Amino acid sequence: MGFRWYGEGNDTVTLDHVRQIPGVETIVWSLHHKQAGEVWEQEEIDAEVARITGLSDEARARGVTRTFDAEVVESVNVHESIKLGRTVLGLSRDEAIENYVTTIRRLGRAGVKVVCYNFMPVFDWLRTDLWHPLPDGSTALFYEKAVVDRMSPESLIADMEANTHGLTLPGWEPERLASFRELDAAYEGVTHDDMYASYRYFLDAVVPAAEEAGVKLAVHPDDPPFDVFGWPRVVSSKEGIARVLDLHPSPHHGLTLCLGSFSANPAHDAVDAVRTFMDRIHFTHVRNIKHFENGDFTEVGHRAQEGSVDTTGIMKAYAEADYQGYVRPDHGRHLWDENTTNKPRPGYGLYDRALGVQYLLGAWDAFRYEK
Repeated sequence: MGFRWYGEGNDTVTLDHVRQIPGVETIVWSLHHKQAGEVWEQEEIDAEVARITGLSDEARARGVTRTFDAEVVESVNVHESIKLGRTVLGLSRDEAIENYVTTIRRLGRAGVKVVCYNFMPVFDWLRTDLWHPLPDGSTALFYEKAVVDRMSPESLIADMEANTHGLTLPGWEPERLASFRELDAAYEGVTHDDMYASYRYFLDAVVPAAEEAGVKLAVHPDDPPFDVFGWPRVVSSKEGIARVLDLHPSPHHGLTLCLGSFSANPAHDAVDAVRTFMDRIHFTHVRNIKHFENGDFTEVGHRAQEGSVDTTGIMKAYAEADYQGYVRPDHGRHLWDENTTNKPRPGYGLYDRALGVQYLLGAWDAFRYEK
């Protein structure tokens, strides 16, 4: 069981908070100051791993003994030149791939086992309201189809920047968004087949290095799982995932199966996806969303009955298969005045994700007991 943490000074949740959530063993981390295409320095990696896996003298003096592993990184972002297959933002595809390979090798030396990444053009994920009110008084991430249909990407960028509590959002980094016009122009005319071809080139170059380093690459499905603003997305369906996995046969090329992202298309069957791709799922995010008939959806609590995703059935499928990978709760609601007190990163407060851990582990334990 993992818990995503954005780093010291970059998260309203501390490692001391996470220690008190029963069952969490893995801190899912990244070097969030690094931009796509940059090399991660070994000293930076080792320092962050030491921070996660160690204990301060002050904590030891309080009798704290519990530590974490740092075996999952989310994410090492793929530079747009790799997705486009040509030089963009001042970096060529081969230069960006060389930097990616260097980073994967260094992470392997630090003991990292899984690296999550995505292959989405421009935006890594998309919502229209970061603090949407729910009937129980909490707030959550919300996607309103009509807003996306009428909104320009530029206006959406401005709206996101104004509503993040001053915290950076992965996939919406200011450095990336500053080059939006260049990226938007670069993707004009790019097809899904073009993206698959670029993806194969990337895998052929990176997977051998991942095998040598003992690192499993795990692609995250598109969020939401359909094209937005005319940009082609290629990990958006069961068929798309199968095609991506077929691009390279190595077991080091697999999935971060985010069931919330995948299930944002109401036609998708999350439990079926788990059973279908089980042997290639290295990491999984289990969360719940609620669909509306007009195409909108909202994040809700992790309990299956709260929304449209069968989170209980998902955990049953994992338990029956004796899944050996990594799991974490995903976007939680913002509870108990978090919006005005801790002011967390949207979707990444403490309380609802802690509740999610307990729900997922409870289901897992029950189904494992049945076996």
